[in-house]
Amino acid sequence: MQVLIIEDEKPSARRLKRLLEAQDVEVLTLLHSVEESVAWFSENSHPEVIFLDIQLSDGLSFEIFDKIEITSAIIFTTAYDEYALQAFKLNSIDYLLKPIDEDELIAAMNQYKTQQKQSSNVQLNFEDIKKLLTNPVEREYKKRFTVKIGQHLRMIPVDEIECFYSENKGTYAHTFEGRDYLLDTTLEQLEDELEPATFFRINRKFFININAIKDIISYTNSRLQIKLESYKDQDVIVARERVKDFKLWLE
Repeated sequence: MQVLIIEDEKPSARRLKRLLEAQDVEVLTLLHSVEESVAWFSENSHPEVIFLDIQLSDGLSFEIFDKIEITSAIIFTTAYDEYALQAFKLNSIDYLLKPIDEDELIAAMNQYKTQQKQSSNVQLNFEDIKKLLTNPVEREYKKRFTVKIGQHLRMIPVDEIECFYSENKGTYAHTFEGRDYLLDTTLEQLEDELEPATFFRINRKFFININAIKDIISYTNSRLQIKLESYKDQDVIVARERVKDFKLWLE
C-alpha cells in the first residue's frame, strides 16, 4: 500500500511515517503546505491513502482540493474538537486525533482495507466540512460534576477545577483549593464535555484549565512544562506533538 502524508508539523509527520513503515506501508513522501501539495499532485500519481492535516503552514488543506481532483482515500489527522469531527463522520471519513496512537492508526488502516474489499466509494463533501470547522454548532458544555464523598454527593462547578488527570486507571478532578475528586468518567469522554476555550488536553494524562496556568517553562525534547496554581503531584508536561496547538490555544 502506498500513502502520502500532508502535515506541516515535521516532527509529527516523521513520527507518523515511522508508525506506518512499521506496518509495512510505503510512504511516498512528506508534504507540508498547500502549495507544495498542489505541485506534487500535478506531477505524480495519486496514492491509495492520504493522511491529511487540516491546518497547513499556508492555509487549510481543503484548498488543495479546490485546485486538484483527488481520487485517494483520506484519513484526517487533527486536533479539532468534537464539532468539527461531526463533519468527518457525516462524510464517512476516518480521522485520528493528535497525538496519534499506534493502535488507532492500525485500526484506521484496517478500516480502509475493509472498505476497499466492500468496494465502498466514499464521496467527500469538503464544503460541509469547512462550514463546520469555521462555524461550529453552538452547544452547552458541562458546568458541574457530581462526585461521591462517603455517603454524600457533592457538586463541583467546572470553573473551580484546575485540571483533570488520569492515574491508576482512574480520572480525577483537582480543584483550585487543592483537593482531588475521583470522577466516573474518562479523559476521552471529557473531550466532548469541556469548553475547549477553557480546557486543553496537553497529553494523554492531563486536561488543564487556562486560568490555572501559573508559569510555562521550556522543557526537554521541545516540550513545555506547566506550573499550575496548586497541583504539584506530577510534572505537567505538554507533549511535543501538542506544543503548536497549545500555543495557538493560549492565544
